[in-house]
Order: sequence, then C-alpha cells, then structure tokens
Amino acid sequence: MNTSPEIPAAQPESSPARILKIIGVGDAGVSLINTLDTVEFAGATRVAINTDGLSLASSSAEVKIHLETKLMRGMGTGGDAERGQSLAEEQFSTLKMACSGADVVLIIAGLGGGAGSGISPVLARAARETGALVLAFVTLPFLCEGNRRSKQAQLSLEQIKAVADGVICLPSQKAFKLIDENTSLLDMFRQTGGLLVEGLRGIWQLLTRPGLIQIHFDDLCALVRNRHSESSFAFVEASGAGRSREIVEKLITHPLLDEGRALTDSDAVLVSLVGGTDLTMAEVNRVMEHISRHCEHAQIIMGAAVDAALKNRLSVTVIASKNVAAPELPAAPAGDLVGPVGSRGGMGSVGVRATPPAPSFSLEQREQALSKSAGRSRRAAPKMRQEQLPLAIVSRGRFDKSEPTVHKGEDLDIPTFVRRGVAMN
Repeated sequence: MNTSPEIPAAQPESSPARILKIIGVGDAGVSLINTLDTVEFAGATRVAINTDGLSLASSSAEVKIHLETKLMRGMGTGGDAERGQSLAEEQFSTLKMACSGADVVLIIAGLGGGAGSGISPVLARAARETGALVLAFVTLPFLCEGNRRSKQAQLSLEQIKAVADGVICLPSQKAFKLIDENTSLLDMFRQTGGLLVEGLRGIWQLLTRPGLIQIHFDDLCALVRNRHSESSFAFVEASGAGRSREIVEKLITHPLLDEGRALTDSDAVLVSLVGGTDLTMAEVNRVMEHISRHCEHAQIIMGAAVDAALKNRLSVTVIASKNVAAPELPAAPAGDLVGPVGSRGGMGSVGVRATPPAPSFSLEQREQALSKSAGRSRRAAPKMRQEQLPLAIVSRGRFDKSEPTVHKGEDLDIPTFVRRGVAMN
C-alpha cells in the first residue's frame, strides 16, 4: 500500500488583482466604449470623455465627463485639435481625477478630429502622473477624410507616444483589405472599430486571466515602453479541429500585421494563446513554430492560458514592436560646412558656411574707392521739387449764408495752409 502523500496538481500562477480603467475620448472613443461587452470586461471601469453632451447622454459608461466651457457655447471643438487641447489643459485636474486609483489606464480614441486628437495626449499625461501604466489604442483617419484630419492625427499620435507607455495604432486605410465594393460606409467604420476592440480584448486577457504559461505584467511593460514607434497588433480566433492552422493563416495575412511583414521587421513579439480545456500542446507548438519562423531576429515572449468558457475555440493575441532608430542627418556637401575645429561635416557641431577672406587694400585705394562711391551717390540722388497740390475750397453747404469768422483781417473759416500759401507735398 502506497502511503506517500499525493502531490497536488500544479495551479496556474494567479496575477494580483489590478484596477483597470478604459477611457473613451471623443465621438469615436465613446462609441467604442459602448460596444464593449460588460460581462467580458467585468471589473473594468468605463469612462467616457467628450465635448459633445449628446453622445455622453446616450453612453453606457459608468463615468461620464463633459469637457465644456462657456466660450464653447455647447458647440464643442469644431474639429480643431488645438481647441480640444486647450480645453483639456484647463480641466487637467478633472482628467487626473478620472484616472486616479487605477493601475492600468487604457485610452481609446479616433485621431483626426478636435476632441480625440486634442484631449488624448493631455489625458495620457494626466494618467502617467497618477502612476498608472498607460496604453493607448487609436485609429488614424482614412485618406479620403482629407489632409487636415491626417495632419492633426499624426501630430496627436506623436504627442501621445511621447507620454504614454505604449501606443497601439490602427491606420484605418489598412482595413480596405478586408472589404469589397459593396461594403457600406457604416459597416466600414464599424469594422474598423471592431479591429481596435479586438486589440483591446487581447490586452485585457493578458492583464486579467491567469495563465499556465504566465506572461507577467512587467513583460508587457518592457515590450511597449520606450519605443520610438507604435506597436502592431492582431487578435484572431478559430474553432474546430484545424483551428491552429487557421490561426496561423489569419496571422500571416492579417492587414494590421502588413501580411506578416510586421513580424519579420520586429525586434520584440508578445504572443498570448487562450483556449478551452481541450487545448493541446501540439497546437501551441504549431502556432509558435510558424510565428518564430517569421520572427527570426526578434525576442519572443509567449504565454498560454485555459478558459473553460471558450470550449473548442482558440484565440491568439500578437503584439509586434520595432525599436526604430533615430534618423541619420544627411551628409553635408564637400566644402560647404566647416566644423568648429575646421573638420568638414563634424557630428554634433553647428555648421557654418565658409566664406572667402576679404581682399586687402592700401590706404590710397580705399580713399579712391570711397570718393568714387560718394560721387555716384550724389549723381544718383533725385532732386526734390515741391509742388502745389490742386486743392480748392468747396461749398460751405448750409453755412454758406453765415457770416465768416474774421480775426485781425483773416477769414478763419479758410484753412491755414491756404490762407498763408503753404505748399503741400
């Protein structure tokens, strides 16, 4: 009889409970907040921030913040990002209070308009000051929306990247690869927003679900923090017997990963697999083998978790990040720039255009040159001539029959320069 004590089965490492806030900014952000499943995202506080009171009134968020001043007169930002930024700066304390107490702040916004582009960078800075990890999920406008919205979106994106811990960006133009000629405008915007919510769902699973192969919170921070460019992401699902092969095909052809090019160019990749209780090691190995084949030079962090609610489904989240080096300055043409010690095109030096030395003259040559120059100046000077302006006295109107104002023999009703014959030039 074996009396040795039973060894308990290994339990998944549990993550400490973290307080998460999902904040939607502007019309697009508030609209996406409303699409989040309250059951799936249970435990997160949803916050809606906008300058439009009507969109907030219909929002299902637990917290609603209406940024408005009397100067706006209820007309919002008018599509001007600078007005949105000024409004956010004026109510910075309100934004900071909305982020207080959270370990992680997830910001959702559509860039290009006045509220999303103007408020999001200020909100990200406010969240950072509270000590939270800040991740932003943003969309860039379609090309057909015009260059004004595109410029505002790019400027706002750079501002968010400067203060947020990580930015996951979806250029809406890439979504064209998922539609056909019959796709309506509403379906197009709905599909673009759905892609962004998929990325948010993948991050949510990483932060809230304990895994058999655990991805630590610090791993996520190390992947997205201090990057010079936004991260690419993809969230795909499949079910059935061939789900692992279908997952691989979806990832390789995913438009947000540039058909796999984002994986090839990345230097850090995070992969999270979540399946039902029937998830096999062979499926995990098959998915990771194909991803590793496309990311030969990248550091790969992998995690796997089991969720009984998924049953026969398998979901995979991929975040690919590339650390872009600062662009090199173009080399100066030979003989054009001289550094502080005479070396051409020296790095870190302020270039000064080289000029030839001034010619040397004797004292007599200088006097001759000055006299010739003075003579030319005198000859070239135009002769001033004073002329009489053709001014005439007009009728005195209703005072024509009035007695003139005469003082010491002079009619004071006549202007002085006429009475004294002063010529005007």
